[in-house]
Amino acid sequence: MAKAKSKKVTIKKKNQKKAKSSLKILKFLERAVRPLLNFGIGEDKMYFVENLSMLLAASIDIETVLRALRPEIKTRRMQTLVDRMIIQVGEGMPIWKALNESHIFPAYVIALLRLGEESGTLSQNLNSIALQEQNDKMFKSKIRSAMLYPVFVLGLTFIIGLGVAWFILPRLSTVFKSLKVDLPFITRVFMNIGEFFRLYGSIAVPSIIITFILIIYFVFFFPKTKIIGQAILFQVPGVSTLIKELELARMGYIMGSLLEASLPINEALSSLQTSASHYRFRKLYSALTLGITDGESFQQVFLDFKKSRKLIPTSIQQMIISSERSGNLPETFIKIGENFEARTENTTKNLAVVLEPILLVIVWLGVLFVALAVILPIYGLVGNFNRV
Repeated sequence: MAKAKSKKVTIKKKNQKKAKSSLKILKFLERAVRPLLNFGIGEDKMYFVENLSMLLAASIDIETVLRALRPEIKTRRMQTLVDRMIIQVGEGMPIWKALNESHIFPAYVIALLRLGEESGTLSQNLNSIALQEQNDKMFKSKIRSAMLYPVFVLGLTFIIGLGVAWFILPRLSTVFKSLKVDLPFITRVFMNIGEFFRLYGSIAVPSIIITFILIIYFVFFFPKTKIIGQAILFQVPGVSTLIKELELARMGYIMGSLLEASLPINEALSSLQTSASHYRFRKLYSALTLGITDGESFQQVFLDFKKSRKLIPTSIQQMIISSERSGNLPETFIKIGENFEARTENTTKNLAVVLEPILLVIVWLGVLFVALAVILPIYGLVGNFNRV
């Protein structure tokens, strides 16, 4: 009997371990796929928030509002989420909880909605959310427009490089093999590459393209590993400045909105931390959240956090410290947001000018290597003719 019980306990533990590992895998896949599922619903999100605010201001109950908005939603993903919200709200769930379970809004939005429902200012808070969503959309469009030129140039260089390796190098390899001349090292390297693509190009090229796409996704977009891409971009001249300014603009608007809505400062910082897009700023906001919760001041946390000056300029830190003492933090944070929003305009315009020399050097080096690989053996062959 004891052996049978121990076997049952062992089997139960094994099943529990399997269930836990399966749950971890499912959560991992959910985090990986969620950005793809939510792709393309930005316009519907804006429409949903703006009209939800307007209809609630007319004293219409939430379930009726959701049913009225549902036919105007265009994307399938957002339609499914609104259908689920209608059911949840009909069963008595607060709208902020329903939106929290949809995973389409950041933490600070959920915090504003919760405060709005608790204080009866839901419509006003939704209006603030709509403005912040517009700001977020504007910030993202600035990053896209700033990165469009370098991404286009590097992508085109990559495609041309693959084309040269697949179609031109194999032919050059055949020509150079027929020459009775000692080939330079760089030419031999290109010949081997050309021979490889001649034999395995139909397999290698699609594999390289797929691998390249996967690397880009995991380095820059996958939630668990995108800190690698963020660290790389933070070292690029011009791009690092734009990232800092955009993060500070978002910090100003989010903290200003949350504090104006009477959210406690530690909760506002916690919401800001979960909403931050760059891992370095998340670390800073985490330190601020822990420090303020433990009764420390902004000044003390800034002094304790070694890299705070690299993320938040000393002048901005001083503004926050002074406004904390005078009790007008919400107004100061909003001013910070407005200030850095204006700065991003100039930085975005100047970014192409800063990156252009770097891109030109990268393209020039690629052309130089190909030219040397082709010209050097021809130069050697001409030298042999002159000796004869």
